[in-house]
Amino acid sequence: MLILFATCWWTADTDHMRWHLYAGYGVLGLVSFRIVWGFCGGQTARFSSFVRGPAGVWRYARKLLERSRDESLGHNPLGALSIIVMLGLLLLETILGLFAVNIDGVSSGPLSQWVSFETGRHFAHWHADTFNILLLLIGLHLTAILFYRVVRGENLVSAMIHGYKSHRTPGETPYFVPLWRAVLLAAPILIGIVLLAKI
Repeated sequence: MLILFATCWWTADTDHMRWHLYAGYGVLGLVSFRIVWGFCGGQTARFSSFVRGPAGVWRYARKLLERSRDESLGHNPLGALSIIVMLGLLLLETILGLFAVNIDGVSSGPLSQWVSFETGRHFAHWHADTFNILLLLIGLHLTAILFYRVVRGENLVSAMIHGYKSHRTPGETPYFVPLWRAVLLAAPILIGIVLLAKI
């Protein structure tokens, strides 16, 4: 996701709009898969295992400055908020891009013919605004990673790479799902993205 997002940024800045479109399709596909995986994936991937209500988030936030270990197997309640907001914004960003109309009308989204020029321009502006909000959120995300490393002594980067926290409750192991389930869920999303790219 990071590589695709950076590619979208670079291709937009350097006016490589064909590659911008392809990278955007990749982001849309990954976000769509992650949302589906949040309901059908392994234990720590499921939204039900880490998304908490306001009371749970508040209880966790009150102890944030303590150096006590987070005993959750997966994401903590604040990390869950970040994930939900980031996935929502990335989905919004890609959908807006599908309908966006460039000022010259040439480098427009594949579904821009379904909206008027004026509406497509609004989508383009919202697409740019959402990107700026995403940059702020990514900055906050990186700051949080640094905070957890320095203040709480937790290395979240390694957990993001290999999927395991450096500490967890002894004897507690998350359950996983078979690889075929991921392939089965990814296939229709991939087909949809390919069909979209052919428009």
